[in-house]
Amino acid sequence: MPPHTPAPPFDAADDAHWADLLSPVRRRLIASAGVAVGGLAAASTASAAPNTTEPGRPGFRPIMPPPAQGHSPWGQDTAAEATPRPASVRPGESPLPSRPRAYTAIKSYHAHIYFDEDSYQKAALLRRWAAERFPVELGNWNLEPRGPHVTPSFYFGFTNDLLPVLVPWLQLNSLGLTILIHPNTGDGRADHLYYALWVNRAQPVNAYNWPAPKPGETEALEEVFPNVVPTVPLET
Repeated sequence: MPPHTPAPPFDAADDAHWADLLSPVRRRLIASAGVAVGGLAAASTASAAPNTTEPGRPGFRPIMPPPAQGHSPWGQDTAAEATPRPASVRPGESPLPSRPRAYTAIKSYHAHIYFDEDSYQKAALLRRWAAERFPVELGNWNLEPRGPHVTPSFYFGFTNDLLPVLVPWLQLNSLGLTILIHPNTGDGRADHLYYALWVNRAQPVNAYNWPAPKPGETEALEEVFPNVVPTVPLET
């Protein structure tokens, strides 16, 4: 077994020299952090006149002077800025209307029923129940995302007179499926995003890139043409 070799004597200056060579940035960072903490601590215990964060005003005493090199692109007076009031109209929005819209702008409704591989049997049952009981315009199966709808779905359209019956019927017979109910007003983007009703949970609708009609214009209105004949009396 080799004899024990005593450790060399500690040399602080030599250690500092090697630390600077190996990591000068890290050493400068540690040193500056120590100065900053010391300055903040000293300022917190000072009993002089109240300080201010605004350069150029009486009483301003920098705790840590800013570095001599460089200049902030935001300027030097951001701490003195007043708090602005946000604009009430965001890009793409219209000013507040002067009067409510007439409910007669709604010409019909669509109900979109969403499903996946675990719930398609519930969707098939709900589809059959609705077609047996209501004179709706029944669409085909969409087994992939279609239009603004990001999951498989089917839809049926219905006229305004069925709204007070079909909405509560869907609420009670949704079988836990997510259902989007939207009006048809001639603004498909707003119909899907802003005027919608949801049964159960909501889910994303990819209609944000849908062009909004220009002021005074409307899209071609989606009309509803019932294509099923009810054969089962509605439960009451």
